[in-house]
Amino acid sequence: MKIGFIGLGHLGKAVARRLIAEGLELMVWNRTSGKAADLGVPVAESPAQLLQKVDTLMINLFDSRAVKSVFFKKDGLIQGGLTGKILIDTSTNHFEEVLLFHDILKSQGGHYLEAPVLGSVIPASQGALVSLVSGDEKAFQAIRFILEKISRKIFYLEEPGAATRMKLINNLLLGGFMAAIAEALVLGEASGLSKKKTLEILNEGAGQSMVLNAKRDKLLNEDFSSHFSSALMYKDLHYLQDLARSLRKSAFVTGVTKELFGLTFPKNQDALDFSAIYQVLKKI
Repeated sequence: MKIGFIGLGHLGKAVARRLIAEGLELMVWNRTSGKAADLGVPVAESPAQLLQKVDTLMINLFDSRAVKSVFFKKDGLIQGGLTGKILIDTSTNHFEEVLLFHDILKSQGGHYLEAPVLGSVIPASQGALVSLVSGDEKAFQAIRFILEKISRKIFYLEEPGAATRMKLINNLLLGGFMAAIAEALVLGEASGLSKKKTLEILNEGAGQSMVLNAKRDKLLNEDFSSHFSSALMYKDLHYLQDLARSLRKSAFVTGVTKELFGLTFPKNQDALDFSAIYQVLKKI
């Protein structure tokens, strides 16, 4: 079974590498074709051509605008023919746009599975992501073995939109924890405590978390090469604000956290790992 793959950013490429390492046959397309050069797999000339070669397609793109472009662009997925196809979308989308994507596939005789993941580059390379899936159950069961190659746990949430809403809610905690850890570290250093000692004590106290464990070395070494960028965090929290507004619920922490990560844009640090918020806060 040959699987199509679109989107070779940091996470997408890590997922593609994992699938290849697990013995799955891939064919890929990426807007910048050179990013596929070191994968050693066939590269399609367009999304339409890729779709004509496979029955199952996985995509991982920056946002819903990018996903929509892949559908509607010249030689895009709609022109490729979606009848009988299963599309696994691991992008973190806007909660309203995924409903459109479900409808597009359904109207074309295919199946859209929203499947955003919890985790980034390192868990992807280890097959340790957490996958959230919404969509047709038969289609999900047909491709479950693919998600099992990259996931330590899979949650099937069935209702279209549910997986995306849950992913956005999860990322509030991801961003909030990261911002709080960064601010605590800045205050610790300003108080005369070493960075290493502050992180060690936080990890034994209220700071103990998946986020601190994952980002400890980046904070210590100030290596902010991106696994998950501040731009992505800002985008996800913006989507979550839209969700809160649609539910007529307040989202104070969401708003403050989003604007903190928004500070990375004028400083040209938005493409760095979101743990680089530490550097931004340190200079305020």
